Amino acid sequence: MVEHEILECPRCHKAFECKLGSITICQCSDVSLMEVQKEWIGQQWDSCLCKDCLLAIKQGETERYS
Repeated sequence: MVEHEILECPRCHKAFECKLGSITICQCSDVSLMEVQKEWIGQQWDSCLCKDCLLAIKQGETERYS
């Protein structure tokens, strides 16, 4: 069974569809992050972030993570 659910991004509080059960089609799979960014995200939040927040972190438009 495919597991999709509507989550609230813990960073921006926007609702988004998480496709953890089909990670290859999830919105987050389009965003390539450095390992240090992934580690920083994991230290800050306990759940998935929306694509907009992942892109902002990737582009360095947010808090320092290194």
